[in-house]
Amino acid sequence: MTSNDDILRALGRVEGRLTGIEEHVSLLRNEVSDEKENAHESRSVIHRRLDEQGKQINLLDKSVEINAGVDAQVRDQLKSIKETVQKNHESVQPTLEEWKRLKALGYGISGLIAFAGLTIGGMVAYASDGAVAWLRHWLKIN
Repeated sequence: MTSNDDILRALGRVEGRLTGIEEHVSLLRNEVSDEKENAHESRSVIHRRLDEQGKQINLLDKSVEINAGVDAQVRDQLKSIKETVQKNHESVQPTLEEWKRLKALGYGISGLIAFAGLTIGGMVAYASDGAVAWLRHWLKIN
């Protein structure tokens, strides 16, 4: 049989192993608690980022809605301006056609006046020799 010393030695080894196991468990607990804290911080950072992304997406959605409203207003205004310009063009078109006709008539009249001036100038130049001779004869200048 085993003696008390052997039993006490065995109990001492078991106690030593239990102390070692307790130390390892304590270290594991510390590491796990550190891991938990790190995981908690990491998750809180992720949640903050997700919240920021949600806010940014919300702001983008609002700006898109505002821009869509502004685009619709601009389109409506452009449509009304286009209609107004078309109406004005239709109402002014006969006057423009009349102006073009008068302008062409003015060019024709200017051409006739220029032609008449050239003709009279040519006639004066042609008749100037005879007129000078007649004027000298009339004034009796030799």
